[in-house]
Amino acid sequence: MLTRPRRRDARLRAPGKAQPRDSRLPNSAAMQASDQGAERRARLGEARLYLVCPAIAPRGHDGDRGLHTLLRAAAAGGVDVVQLRDKDISDAELLPVLRSARDLCRELSLLFVVNDRPQLALDVDADAVHVGQDDMPVPEVRRIVGPEMLIGLSTHAPGEIDAAAPLAADGSPLIDYIGVGPVHETPTKPGRPAVGAGLVRYASAHARAPFFAIGGLHAGNLHEVIAAGAQRVCVLRAISAAADPRRAARELRDLLDAAPLEGPR
Repeated sequence: MLTRPRRRDARLRAPGKAQPRDSRLPNSAAMQASDQGAERRARLGEARLYLVCPAIAPRGHDGDRGLHTLLRAAAAGGVDVVQLRDKDISDAELLPVLRSARDLCRELSLLFVVNDRPQLALDVDADAVHVGQDDMPVPEVRRIVGPEMLIGLSTHAPGEIDAAAPLAADGSPLIDYIGVGPVHETPTKPGRPAVGAGLVRYASAHARAPFFAIGGLHAGNLHEVIAAGAQRVCVLRAISAAADPRRAARELRDLLDAAPLEGPR
């Protein structure tokens, strides 16, 4: 008995012709990027202790070795987030330092933040970029870095906290976290008046994004901002200038962990 030849499915791709992509199929690259953004935001939500440090390590150490020693000690002490900041060196000088620090932060499971330079943050695939009120506007930063990278913004007044919206008008990500301060005057921000714990209290009640209290904080005064409602803090010299950075970080982390993390702020 003869069988009838099977008819070739017309939907199969003809040789030499591109198969149209089914728009209903997920774009794996887009999904991966979306997952990366979600993972970064989840880690940020659990973060308590944020370290800002210079690209050139303090205390007389040179190059990557000194910076890496500091970051390893900070991570061992309980730091979750590291921002590298140095406004006095060029992009070309900073780029290899950022790449090296990014690699170490990935090894140590630290969120890695670049200060003020969104294009460099994108170039090194940082987890976040942080900008100030006088830097590039956040919508422009977001246009450069895309939706998956975190964006942090410094705030110094109630109106700036109120204006820090997590989402843009179209529902896309805008600001992921804010810094609130300086709580105390600090030599890293000369001329910037202290805002005191009052602004921290305001942020605790009104901020729409997670916030980190910042400015002259150390183990001896951390209770002030915790009492004002801060669940997260950002420090500089309290760890980077300490004789024992690991111990300094652990002391800060223990104080924070004594108050359970509650809610998104």
